[in-house]
Amino acid sequence: MGLERLAPQSEGGEPSPQLSAREAWGVPPEKAERERAERAQRPAKRGKPQKPFPTRESRAAKAEERDRQRAEEIQKDPTGYARQVCLDLLALGPRTRLELARALAGKGVPEEAAEAVLERFEDVGIIDDALFASMWVTSRHRGRGLAGRALSQELRRKGVDDDVVREAVGALEPEQEEQTARELVRRKLASTKGLATDARIRRLAGMLARKGYSGGLAFRVVKEELEAEGAEVPEMDTDGLSHLG
Repeated sequence: MGLERLAPQSEGGEPSPQLSAREAWGVPPEKAERERAERAQRPAKRGKPQKPFPTRESRAAKAEERDRQRAEEIQKDPTGYARQVCLDLLALGPRTRLELARALAGKGVPEEAAEAVLERFEDVGIIDDALFASMWVTSRHRGRGLAGRALSQELRRKGVDDDVVREAVGALEPEQEEQTARELVRRKLASTKGLATDARIRRLAGMLARKGYSGGLAFRVVKEELEAEGAEVPEMDTDGLSHLG
């Protein structure tokens, strides 16, 4: 039903021509005129003012102000500041002692205050590099398929002691490493179909090598998986990779 059929109509059935739209719908002429006057007095709508694009100088000034405020906080309570920094980082995820020490040094925390907080956190078990290493090995091996060699390198970069690294990585059984290597190769086999056998071996073994698997293990696993697929694999040197260079 059109609007013209809903509006007040004259005797002939047509909307009254002498009435405005507001008046036709029963709005008194005085009110309609008052509303028009009020609308005319309202300021025109404008878009939100855009913030000026930050300049290099303004960014530098903000950074300088943040550094000043941080220096004041550290000077006022260096131990409290160091404690809060560590807690904030640990809330995001586990950290080694060295990672926390580096973060504190980067923020300008005095070494004495940093050491006091780190020692206290170690005493109560908040920092535990051995537990961190064990969890890291399990997580990264299952999630990324990393072998012991790659895991050892990662843990050493994080500052974990060599003895702790060896113990954590030693918990990874050779059989589990080989099984993980096979699963990695099987997932990649389909994407190498159509390539020459040498190219497939190079790509698959290279993938395992980047994840820390030894050349001998990488070649053996790749060779066996390709042969199981029906491919003819050429004989190679004992290290399994020298022929691929």
